[in-house]
Amino acid sequence: MGVIGVQLVVTMVMASVIQKIIPHYSFARWLLCSGSLRWYQHPTEDELRSLAGKQQKGKNKKDRKYNGHIDNKPLTIPKDIDLQLETKSISEVDTLALHYFPEFQWLVDFTVAATIVYLITEVYYSLAEPSGEMNISVVWCLLVLAFVIKVLFSLTAHYFKVEEGGERSLCITFAFFFFVKAMAILIVTENYLEFGLETGFANFSESAVRFLENQGLESQGPISKLTFKLMLALLCSLIGAFLTFPGLRLAQMHLDALTLTTGKVTQTLLHINFLAPLIMVLLWVKPITKDYIMNPTLGKESVPLMTESTYDTLRLWTILLLCALRLAMMRHHLQAYLHLAQKGVSQMKKEAGRISTVDLQKMVARVFYYLCVIALQYVAPLVMLLHTTLLLKTLGGHTWGVYSEEELPCPLNSDPGTGAGAGGAVAPEQVQAQVSVAQLSMALGGLRNVFNPLLFRGLLSFLTWWIAACLFSTSLFGLFYHQYLMAA
Repeated sequence: MGVIGVQLVVTMVMASVIQKIIPHYSFARWLLCSGSLRWYQHPTEDELRSLAGKQQKGKNKKDRKYNGHIDNKPLTIPKDIDLQLETKSISEVDTLALHYFPEFQWLVDFTVAATIVYLITEVYYSLAEPSGEMNISVVWCLLVLAFVIKVLFSLTAHYFKVEEGGERSLCITFAFFFFVKAMAILIVTENYLEFGLETGFANFSESAVRFLENQGLESQGPISKLTFKLMLALLCSLIGAFLTFPGLRLAQMHLDALTLTTGKVTQTLLHINFLAPLIMVLLWVKPITKDYIMNPTLGKESVPLMTESTYDTLRLWTILLLCALRLAMMRHHLQAYLHLAQKGVSQMKKEAGRISTVDLQKMVARVFYYLCVIALQYVAPLVMLLHTTLLLKTLGGHTWGVYSEEELPCPLNSDPGTGAGAGGAVAPEQVQAQVSVAQLSMALGGLRNVFNPLLFRGLLSFLTWWIAACLFSTSLFGLFYHQYLMAA
């Protein structure tokens, strides 16, 4: 009915923008090619020969001939060679050689498009206040989350293909750890972690039983609480496994960025950015944040400072601001990663022995070629947090504004049967069509009552909290690993 309107026009326009404009004006390309990031070029073999004091020869005496084939021994140079790497700003031509660049470009640009559609839809709903329409921005957010999961799955599968290095074992270990952690968290009472998951599931079960009874079916409920929590724990385990390496990589980039940065303000922002997932986690811990913010103790009495809805709105805005900070700090982290090439050469100079020119060139070039993999590991958790929060606001029935109890906007419930009996005589075919439409509207209304805002509020609150908790847990482990275990 109401979908063929403003929302459909916005969707069609944005689809045209994705197809026609974004290939020429890409936000993902701007993030990498704006001139702020510089990569280290690997030295050529002639440069390494010149630094090593070896002249180019037509034929090396050490070359041996076996069965008509010449066995060329690779050129080696001392590790303590006086090598200075040259830097260059990343250009659009350079991005053609980057692994996972198409995936990075598509994810970032589609996320920008989906966010713009969401903002326009929110403005439309606040001004026109339509009733009976499906919010199409929810579909865009779900598509973004589907693309994020696909990208993270692809990156994790890449680690599983590596036979040596321990990446596969580490990923499986963290998956089991997060499964046990999720089961423990789901047992915790709502007095400590107030997601509203218990209330939402109880309301969902009651509404589902009532809906099935109206359809003439008898049921104890669509799913038991134990099965529901077990499925949720498996989903949490999968998310934790996907966020393992992004968290470990973030810890390493955080340490390197602090080393490269001298400004106090930037270092403070880097620390806040690293602790941002912990801040998000604490927003749902009732005894630590909610009780003290809503009812601060002043003297001997606790004065109510804000309402429940105001705190929910404040929590949403806090997450959005921390996501914006993480996006702003992206350049510092990517530059810290690119500096690993120079860091590796400096570490090599402290070692004794020789290294082949090919291995040295691979060591330097590998850092740049995997830049988009690192960028995806940085951006993907950010996109997950952002659009899970947007879904929490829309499907959970929250607001962006701060209202008093009297000013809270009430949802409009459309009556599917209004306007059906006005006028004079109606043809039998029209009566049958109106009856069918009324039955379909009643069925959809019943499903809307089953999947209500209470269920989505509890489920999406938990998932948002869990993504932040997984990211902070893996980042904290990565910080401990790179700062203490690697040093030891």
